[in-house]
Amino acid sequence: MTKENKMGVMPVKKLIVSMSLPMMISMLVQALYNVVDSIFVSQIVGTTPNAGQDALTAVTLAFPMQNLMIALGSGTGVGINALLSRSLGEKNFSKSDSAANTGILLTFFNYLLFLIIGVFFADAFISSQTDTPVIAEYGTIYLRIIACCSVALFFQITFERLLQSTGKTFYSMLSQASGAVINIIFDPLLIFGIGPFPQLGIAGAAYATIFGQCVGSCIGLYCNLHFNKEINFSLKKILTIDVTTIKDIYFVGVPSILMMSIGSVMTYLMNLILGAFSSTATAVFGVYFKLQSFFFMPVFGLNNGLIPVLAYNYGAKNKQRISEALKFALTLAVSIMIVGTIAFQSIPALLLSLFNASDEMIKIGIPALRIISLSFPIAGICIAMGSIFQSFSKSFYSLVVSVGRQLVVLIPVAWLLSKTGNLNLVWFAFPIAEIASLAISTYYFRKLYRTTMSVL
Repeated sequence: MTKENKMGVMPVKKLIVSMSLPMMISMLVQALYNVVDSIFVSQIVGTTPNAGQDALTAVTLAFPMQNLMIALGSGTGVGINALLSRSLGEKNFSKSDSAANTGILLTFFNYLLFLIIGVFFADAFISSQTDTPVIAEYGTIYLRIIACCSVALFFQITFERLLQSTGKTFYSMLSQASGAVINIIFDPLLIFGIGPFPQLGIAGAAYATIFGQCVGSCIGLYCNLHFNKEINFSLKKILTIDVTTIKDIYFVGVPSILMMSIGSVMTYLMNLILGAFSSTATAVFGVYFKLQSFFFMPVFGLNNGLIPVLAYNYGAKNKQRISEALKFALTLAVSIMIVGTIAFQSIPALLLSLFNASDEMIKIGIPALRIISLSFPIAGICIAMGSIFQSFSKSFYSLVVSVGRQLVVLIPVAWLLSKTGNLNLVWFAFPIAEIASLAISTYYFRKLYRTTMSVL
């Protein structure tokens, strides 16, 4: 008799903690990398008086394309994760193996797409957001390296998702955390040219990121081959195009990809709106994204641990475990985000000073952090509720929520408020958009409960 996976038998609260805590820790390390990386970038010395701020702005302008890479990799991973976990819950091991092997092939195709973008379109993408030559130069250098060498990023994401799908979240944590630590170590070495390393400036920050991703992907591959015994890997299966499995993966994955890609569109458009005020306003927006990751990333780690639990118990038709898991995750998510709100409200100047902030940057940044952070607890609720949409193969609901929040509400409201000429008002678009997101999420959650959960 096949041994029951822990996702079907372990006490729910203990299961959520055991599944999510390693990913939350690795996400915290990832958040630390995001902040430390930007701190080092802000210290770059160049030919202009504000070279550090220019470099920080350049990285902010490259972020939408970086986020698009992560969206494609993670969205594909969500599809793999949901199909694999559900297949294990149904005891359909042939289907779960197919999901894993086909997912690896799709990962390579994802990289090829961004290799082309990096070679031919990096300059045009950055130049569309700024007319400052030094910022455009920094941004193009950084983005071209990140995109052309993104093969490790895509495989790292996929290998981590495979480990998460079978409950091996500790090994997923090792992969992600080790990559982030390597990145943090190599950042100062390559940016400033310490010891035997060359001084590469903004290019050094990009190469440090690539090195970290290479280490993370190698550890992820090793852990899958040696510890993930519920998946059988086969080179023949990897190279075989299984159309049915691809459809199953992207039935869940495409809405997730689109949902996360919307974040790229949002940040790109916000860069344009804020750039009309000043490059400093854009830099503040970039710093905000780095700082908020300390609180959003652990919630996303919780979400990543929750999805396979919900998907497995959905396949096993265990309504009680699904309800208990979701309630517990909601409580944790909101608690984490409340801590984030308190931090942004109480010490915004200290947080901004980490990034070598100018007086103007601090003046703009303090109200920005305080206003935006009002939306954090609401965001925690929406993220937790979104996990059940993905787990039940209703990612379209998450897509609608994301489109409504970021494109239908956030960007138009931010643009309208920018017409007042008061930059502080623009930041209120974030709490307004989050309230709209909560309303839409609640509507779809109630619909899903009536049509799916109540009849399990």
